[in-house]
Amino acid sequence: MQAFFRKALVALILLLVVDALAAGFCIHQSHPSTSLIPQGRGWPHWRPVTTTDAALGGTSTIRILEPGQQSLRFDFRLTGAANYPYVAADMLLEDSQGNAMPADLSRYTTVSFVAKCVPANSLLFAMPLFDARVAQPGKFWTYPSPSTYFSCSERGTPVSLDLTRLTIPPWWFGTYNVDPARQSYTLDQVAKFVFGISHRSPRDVASHVEISEFTLHGRDDRYLVALAIVVAAGWGAFAVWFLRAHARALAASLNARLNSDMPFVAYRELTLEPFKDKEKAAILQFIGMHFADPELNMATVSARIGADRKKINEILKTELGLTFTGYVNALRLTEAARLLNDRHGTPIADIAYSVGFASISHFNKLFKEEYGCTPGVFRSVATQQAAPPEPAPPTGTA
Repeated sequence: MQAFFRKALVALILLLVVDALAAGFCIHQSHPSTSLIPQGRGWPHWRPVTTTDAALGGTSTIRILEPGQQSLRFDFRLTGAANYPYVAADMLLEDSQGNAMPADLSRYTTVSFVAKCVPANSLLFAMPLFDARVAQPGKFWTYPSPSTYFSCSERGTPVSLDLTRLTIPPWWFGTYNVDPARQSYTLDQVAKFVFGISHRSPRDVASHVEISEFTLHGRDDRYLVALAIVVAAGWGAFAVWFLRAHARALAASLNARLNSDMPFVAYRELTLEPFKDKEKAAILQFIGMHFADPELNMATVSARIGADRKKINEILKTELGLTFTGYVNALRLTEAARLLNDRHGTPIADIAYSVGFASISHFNKLFKEEYGCTPGVFRSVATQQAAPPEPAPPTGTA
């Protein structure tokens, strides 16, 4: 059994290692993230684009600084020439060929970035979405644009926004005759990200904005479901293997133990001839013949054989390395194991009583200590081992 348990321990450790690796992979994949600033090598790509109030007669200006993919930096100045002065720096999403192309960002739910403003400011974050039912391709003012506001400071402010809980401006519904109750939207056609001014933005003041560490974050529960399936399947397979292998190892161990118990049977069935010491032979033979008597004790043997207790203990220790009680219990357990193996229909309690045990609980305790399993399990394994193979199906005759 020790070899089996060593093998089971190795299998358990391997299973735990595999589960840990699978858990690490699946948990990582279940929280996808994509960095747009700094721009990674993967998709989606973007390029900076600016928007001003020039179409409305305004004179506000905005300038992208050092165009690149490490940050989005721009200077702007708002003027009062237009009724609604406005400037914005956009991250326009595009394909690998550099063409504007809405991106499917439905696997993401939040965005985080660091916003630095000089002077401190409150800015607009918007996310125009292409909606074929309303929008005209390339005309971004026709796109529904869920948005929100955030604050930024001169030292830099970490910002985290829930992309699924932005608000579409009320004016858009009225302008394009869309039911204002239709506030829901999806992220499968995101055209760009917009950083624009708010009514709190200073007028006629040179302002600077820097957006960095712009990262999309998401959650994909499919990997967690896959992890649960893999873990359940792995542990299920381990349990099936463990039970079957344990049964085989237990059967082999019990067979070996039964064979090793034969010396006790031999002592019980011995004759006087092998022993020159007649007193020794008488003691062993008497115990071997009367071990099933629940009243058997040292006093009984001493009285019947005429040997003192010290002599009896000395013989048992010398011949078997056991005490009187240990030897009697070994004989009883050996006989009980034989009866459990031979008499499948006899109740276990009857077998316990027949070999000299007065208490079933005491018998069960000693049996488990001796054989490593309960009498019921022992009988089950012995029955399986003794079951004859099923006959082969008859073959046809010519």
